[in-house]
Amino acid sequence: MQKRKMITAALPYANGPVHIGHLAGVYIPADVYARFQRRLGSDVAFICGSDEHGIPITIRAKKEGVTPQDIVDNYHAIIKKSFEDLGISFDEYSRTSSENHKKTSQDFFLKMYENGKFTEEISEQYYDEQAGEFLADRYIVGTCPKCGNDGAYGDQCEKCGSTLSPSELINPKSALSGNVPVLKETKNWYLPLNEYEDFLNEWILEGHKDDWKPNVYGQVKSWLNDGLKPRAMTRDLNWGVQVPLPDAEGKVLYVWFDAPIGYISFTKEWAAKNGKNWEDYWQSEDSDLIHFIGKDNIVFHCIIFPAMMKAHGKYIMPSNVPAFEFLNLENDKISTSRNWAVWAHEYVEEFPGQQDVLRYALLSSAPETKDNNFTWKDFQTKNNSELVGIFGNFINRVAVLIHKYYDGVIPAGNENAEELSEISKAAKEINEYLNKYEFRNALSALMNLARFGNQYLQTEEPWKTIKDNPEKAANSLFVGAQIAVGLAQLCEPFMPFSSEKLLKMFNTEKISWQEVENAQVLAKTGHTINESSLLFSKIEDETIDFQIQKLENTKISNAKTNPKANPMKEEITFDDFTKVDLRTATILEAEKVEKADKLLKLKVDTGVDVRTVVSGIAESFTPEEVVGKQVMILLNLAPRKIRGIESQGMLLLTTKPDGKLSFVTPDETVENGIEVG
Repeated sequence: MQKRKMITAALPYANGPVHIGHLAGVYIPADVYARFQRRLGSDVAFICGSDEHGIPITIRAKKEGVTPQDIVDNYHAIIKKSFEDLGISFDEYSRTSSENHKKTSQDFFLKMYENGKFTEEISEQYYDEQAGEFLADRYIVGTCPKCGNDGAYGDQCEKCGSTLSPSELINPKSALSGNVPVLKETKNWYLPLNEYEDFLNEWILEGHKDDWKPNVYGQVKSWLNDGLKPRAMTRDLNWGVQVPLPDAEGKVLYVWFDAPIGYISFTKEWAAKNGKNWEDYWQSEDSDLIHFIGKDNIVFHCIIFPAMMKAHGKYIMPSNVPAFEFLNLENDKISTSRNWAVWAHEYVEEFPGQQDVLRYALLSSAPETKDNNFTWKDFQTKNNSELVGIFGNFINRVAVLIHKYYDGVIPAGNENAEELSEISKAAKEINEYLNKYEFRNALSALMNLARFGNQYLQTEEPWKTIKDNPEKAANSLFVGAQIAVGLAQLCEPFMPFSSEKLLKMFNTEKISWQEVENAQVLAKTGHTINESSLLFSKIEDETIDFQIQKLENTKISNAKTNPKANPMKEEITFDDFTKVDLRTATILEAEKVEKADKLLKLKVDTGVDVRTVVSGIAESFTPEEVVGKQVMILLNLAPRKIRGIESQGMLLLTTKPDGKLSFVTPDETVENGIEVG
């Protein structure tokens, strides 16, 4: 009897799209495991959703000049579609901005509060006087005390990976204004993690020393050996789930308090839609709770969230947290801020119908126990040599030959042939590996079955024996058909799109994993198969070169001293430049142009003459501000009519970071009409 499986995947921040690092380190392995458990007959709830309350979201909103809601609405839709396009089979994909999540998180907090599980503490926290708000950890930047990185955040140094507190930073500054923040008193509610050390030691260090991954176990052991400290579960912010207490105005739940509760609130949504009892999945010992995460989330899923659930009192602990390490890209760390990534939504657009190629490539390079690397050349090799050359080649040969010699009907063969045991062997190996969260080994076991099929056909040569030994040829293709159908069944967790095509090609239905393990024959003699079609197609060098060039362009862009600077315009010659007549000039008069919010009509002394210029600067300057201003004018620009007014020249301006315009002017006053250049 299979236990109930409550499977969660780390909530992606809705401040940007999903990239291959996320897919390889969390979502594809989680999907493989969920699909596999369904095939075993387990009662599975595979749950995820967008984390919409993280500080990175508010930072992005400020940077783009929009609201946090605008950001999360946009990226939630992009992320959700990417998962659907890549076959990630969540039973529920929701979002933490939902009313259900808000209520579930607040109820969880209140239960802990009423049970006396929090301490109220007055502490000094960094405050930005110019911005008028307390600074969340991510809004504080400074020098890392451990590696000297000047761009470390108040909660973590992304260069060395150290977990930090704002007080540890050297020369802290506000990310909002760039000013040095001051310390100011504020009240928050803390979870005394130190009170849960004995429980965590017994549950993890004693209870899971033999079955948890070494990287997870080791990190938890390190934290516990260093001793745990109380941690604030609330923050002084205006974006997030409000703290449900009367004296908590302007405070929200810490994002790492409300985000993991999302697993519970999303399960509630799914259960309500499907006639299930959500408590069976979270509060019954008959359930296995498994968290799929990246290594940067281990502390939250193995220490903070379990302590919260223990404090609440009704929840089961995770039976495993198979955290993955990081995936690098072309030997460099994936970075969203540097745009050094392969984005899921772009891949789907640029490689239509090839979702399984990415799933296969990322699984075969999955960073299970140590950081691993993705390169486009390796991706190409895995597709061309393995998926096309081995897997696809075997399937195509079997299907084509059965149609050629037997009109698409599986011929008679030996149902006790020794070779058929390879199918059961592969199924059992994959079962064993996936139950130990060894995805690369499981994928190898699948491919080994395809390799065996290829070698078998090559040895049997039914295209030759059909002439002088038709019985042997028939048996060869009977066995080949069984292996092909076995692959169709067994590849489904890894490559669901290919499995669907194969099942259709061989005119058969998906069966349970146990049936594949136990059956000798998966497609009877006399069974008719459909016409074959290519599962995978060769990826040419030009396609890969294009992707590599995209990354090279990113490197060039990252090398800019000002990443926001526009690309250089088309090159001109010196003779072109000498035609430009730039002069110093002074604005004598200015007035607004009727029915044109952006335009000012200016009278300008150019030293050569006094002329009229119409300029789109009214949103940055009033007429009074510009009168008497010395400016630069492009004098020999051909006149053109703007709102019925002939404009005889163009003023030189630039745009500041806040979007306002600024005149390009000489350092000190000079005569009008002086040539520039």
